[in-house]
Amino acid sequence: MQEKQKSEFLEWIKAIAFALLVAFVIKQFLFTPVLVKGASMMPTLEDHDRVIVNKIGPKFKSFDRFDIVVIQMNEETNYIKRIIGLPGDKIEYKDDQLYINGKKYSEPYLDQYKKEQKDTGSLTFDFTLEQYLGETTVPEGHYFVLGDNRRISNDSRNPEVGFIPKERIMGTTSIICWPIEHIDFRFN
Repeated sequence: MQEKQKSEFLEWIKAIAFALLVAFVIKQFLFTPVLVKGASMMPTLEDHDRVIVNKIGPKFKSFDRFDIVVIQMNEETNYIKRIIGLPGDKIEYKDDQLYINGKKYSEPYLDQYKKEQKDTGSLTFDFTLEQYLGETTVPEGHYFVLGDNRRISNDSRNPEVGFIPKERIMGTTSIICWPIEHIDFRFN
């Protein structure tokens, strides 16, 4: 009887160890939850939302314009921002309008925020890459990112953040998994 209990106990230990290993592999290499801190991505993402980061393939592919990505700034800090400029792009904002390589782009994800704005000023103030970062185009292997809450976002316009190297991008996110009232599966 004791031998059977010992065997059953060992089977449970093996099952738990296997489950922990699978969970570790999934979190490390495939998907991981990230807590949104701050209001820089409002109204798309709110403070304390939890999102799922898709880590599959970011080292092997390039990212698309307007993807929402999680950036590892340092060991303790991740930023969640939207890719606006791809390598080689010339970015400019004029009269609250985005221009990429001289072409006007719409940003429908900002419409709600612009409607809720209390004043009549611009959501995104006029700028060029050269004004903020001393470059005319986004360098090869880098991205230019902005938060959706343009007035308060600490993003690529700040020289301390600057252009984001591809290696610092953990992955993309398109799933809000918590709180329940914010669950969304394609908010881009």
